[in-house]
Amino acid sequence: MAGEEHRGAAEERGPSGASGVPALEVAGIQKWFGPVHANDDVSVAVAPGTIHGIIGENGAGKSTLMSIVYGYYQADGGEIRVGGEPVTIRGPEDAISHGIGMVHQHFMLVDTFTVLENVVLGVEKGYLLRSTLVEARQELERLEREYGLDVDPDAIVGSLPVGLQQRVEILKALYRGADILILDEPTGVLTPQEVDDLFRILRALRDQGRTIILITHKLREIMALTDRVTVMRAGRVVDHVATAETDRAQLAAMMVGRSVLLHVDKDEAAPGEALLQVENLAVRDRGGVLRVQDVSFAVRAGEIVGVAGVAGNGQSELLEALAGTLACERGSIALGGAPAPAGGRAEAARAMRRRGLGHVPEDRQRMGLVTAFDASESGILGYHREQRYNPRMLLSRGAVTDAVGRTMEDFDVRPPLPHLRTANFSGGNQQKIVVGREMGRSPDVLLVGQPTRGVDIGAIEFIHRKLVAMRDAGKAILLVSVELDEIMSLSDRILVMFDGAIVGEVAQADADERTLGLMMAGERADGAGAAGA
Repeated sequence: MAGEEHRGAAEERGPSGASGVPALEVAGIQKWFGPVHANDDVSVAVAPGTIHGIIGENGAGKSTLMSIVYGYYQADGGEIRVGGEPVTIRGPEDAISHGIGMVHQHFMLVDTFTVLENVVLGVEKGYLLRSTLVEARQELERLEREYGLDVDPDAIVGSLPVGLQQRVEILKALYRGADILILDEPTGVLTPQEVDDLFRILRALRDQGRTIILITHKLREIMALTDRVTVMRAGRVVDHVATAETDRAQLAAMMVGRSVLLHVDKDEAAPGEALLQVENLAVRDRGGVLRVQDVSFAVRAGEIVGVAGVAGNGQSELLEALAGTLACERGSIALGGAPAPAGGRAEAARAMRRRGLGHVPEDRQRMGLVTAFDASESGILGYHREQRYNPRMLLSRGAVTDAVGRTMEDFDVRPPLPHLRTANFSGGNQQKIVVGREMGRSPDVLLVGQPTRGVDIGAIEFIHRKLVAMRDAGKAILLVSVELDEIMSLSDRILVMFDGAIVGEVAQADADERTLGLMMAGERADGAGAAGA
């Protein structure tokens, strides 16, 4: 997309707003959470009418900083200035009163309300809503015309695709008078086409004089969209740079403190026999809703098959059914040429593990770990009955600690302390505990859900190398990810799911964002619209 396109535009614009008073400035911000120094003398100035990126690894302090700006946290030291004037922000209401709005990663909308009702919620003028709604409708029409934010004000929010729900969040902030708009990881649940649309809207807002602050871990988005970027590491600011004067490799090195490989280095796959076969699979979720519809595919030894799709299109239920934790309504699963046991029971999942299946679940905290346990206990979940941990029919703490300690070293878990409570590890290191537990056993078939969700760029590189090494060792890997870069980089073949069905298959060599994005939105590979689309 275009780092190059952006660079040209940025050079023409010049350092927009570089002269004069910053729209938003934080000076010497300090924030402690117990012994953790989350923000250490952080200073950032955001020029008016620009898009300013803030990037950093997990725990770098960027989200903490923006939470202070929006009033969720109170700083232990330092100052916030808006338009050059010091302000006190005790909560979101204060932030809004100073013209600061925030669009959260997880939308703050009431699904059963209309767009119009969501926009006015919390800023109603008196007890009678009629006049408020009439005025709000007129203002929404103006904002939609001015910024290309078309959305039906009478639509029920829960019926809208996520791209339009995000527009509602932006409209909410603008309706409340936001001149400074903070977006936290705004593209995590969007299709590529929705990402392009969001970028168009943000550029329009910037060009009309609004100031945008973008928190993201996606370097390509930083390069494509921002005018300046602040890099944070370990609670401190590493540098502020003009986007047109840097590149992804330089930013990654500043974030991590070393050079980082930004592409997946792998040879051509040499697939063997099918180790996982799925035929006409249909799966209902625990609420009885049909989530997977007549899905068939195979994964062969020595290949990575990626499953692309916007979250909520059946990928989660597919993985759980294959792992044995969710029952199938119909169809069949074969592992190593033999039928899999009926799922939905703990014994089925144990049997699949005994037969050489590993499973990295999508949600590490809900399914992969018990955060109240020590890392040594989380590091053997699902395998705790193995003989090596129970040499005398009783669990041996020493054997567990030794085994998990070796895995932590092999998978670069920091700190490598088996007795540390799981909750005390960062999200990225929690992920490496799960990945190490499952991959460390060298299963014949590995199911991987969102392997790098919430993981910083250095850990992403490490996990990707481990997955490619498993493939090259002749293992079969099924990868589910909402990150298209990850799917296209790692996969040898790509399946696309929409509304519970596979709408097409693409070889890695033929995959591009536009093709996959259209399929993720329901366009079948043969050009026909997907059923129910």
